Amino acid sequence: MIRRTRPVVGAIALLAALTAGIAFPAGAAAGEPTGESAPKVDLVLDVSGSMRAKDIDGQSRMAAAKQAFNEVLDATPEEVQLGIRTLGADYPGDDRKEGCKDTAQLYPVGPLDRTEAKTAVATLVPTGWTPIGPALLQAADDLDGGDGSKRIVLISDGEDTCAPLDPCEVAREIAAKGIGLTIDTLGLVPNAKLSRQLSCIAEATGGTYTSIEHQDELTDRVNELVDRAAEPVVTPVAVEGADACERAPELRSGLYTDRQEFGQQRWYRVDLLAGQELRASVSVAADRAVRPDHGILMRAVTLHGREIVRGEATGNGRTDVVSTGLRHPKPELDDDSGKPAAETVCLGVTTSFSADAGVKTTPGLPLELTVDVVDGPDDASDVASFGLGRGWWLLGALVVTGFLAGLVWGCLSRWRVAVWRTN
Repeated sequence: MIRRTRPVVGAIALLAALTAGIAFPAGAAAGEPTGESAPKVDLVLDVSGSMRAKDIDGQSRMAAAKQAFNEVLDATPEEVQLGIRTLGADYPGDDRKEGCKDTAQLYPVGPLDRTEAKTAVATLVPTGWTPIGPALLQAADDLDGGDGSKRIVLISDGEDTCAPLDPCEVAREIAAKGIGLTIDTLGLVPNAKLSRQLSCIAEATGGTYTSIEHQDELTDRVNELVDRAAEPVVTPVAVEGADACERAPELRSGLYTDRQEFGQQRWYRVDLLAGQELRASVSVAADRAVRPDHGILMRAVTLHGREIVRGEATGNGRTDVVSTGLRHPKPELDDDSGKPAAETVCLGVTTSFSADAGVKTTPGLPLELTVDVVDGPDDASDVASFGLGRGWWLLGALVVTGFLAGLVWGCLSRWRVAVWRTN
């Protein structure tokens, strides 16, 4: 059965926690909710000089941020370990080199002391530069360790001032580490350039971008993101596909991430018992500028290279994610041995992305693979096994009805002709 799906946006949540593909042992289980470690959130606040502007509900951007932070600190769930990092808060000078080092941990990530955190926030005064890239790198280190959910919430009113350290590239590097970290961004009274940069940062890790113009919007959105970190999440397992099926990692039901170079083919293996069905899907995110025409092909083949089924989809540049999927039911045993014979299915993923000169092709594009091995449906209701499925009954009924109608019409016609000749 061939399935084609339209490209989908977003998220693929998908595309959250995208990694460079660290190899895991064969048979690694994936997709189990974590929770062994407490969820961690690092609020990264821009305290550059532009935060003095008074254009948020008649108060300065800094005052609005402080008020929002105080309300967020009051509402933070007990199980969340929360920290606050600043950028541009300490160096007031004109030395760009020094200004681009100006990021500090205002309150360390850990169990929250609300009074202490509020006291720290009250000391902030808009001061210097906007080193977003360096701040993100340090924030990722703040959240290192543990297997709980990790989230950076970046709040800024201006684009990065420390090029050539591109914050989008920094976000991609963070995603490539495979630590399951999501970056959400909020732009205070943003312009087009800031919106593009903050959107790029968020998309690189499967996060979200939000435009903020009022203090209550800021409070509500940060609260929502902190609460989201406390919710049970399914963390993808990083896996590295091979260039041939015989060397491919063995996957069980779960959610996996990998990275695929432009034009590369990746292989993975799944074992099926008689009566089971494989359901697999794959999504590839264009986390950088690629040419509009691209596509993705997913094939299930035997160990001997015979194609069983395929799924394919094409993109036109209007969305950031292209996805497809397939199903393969393994029939029940035909012999009397009673042994649950296994079939190894090779899953191959091929992409046809390309980019203009100057666009980096490494690391590869983030890929998310979902594998689900379930008990196969009853034969009578299995559309995948029977092609038209119950449609055969309808087709048969139509044929029989047509045949009987033809007989009746023929008899009537002969009777009418006989009567006409008699008269």
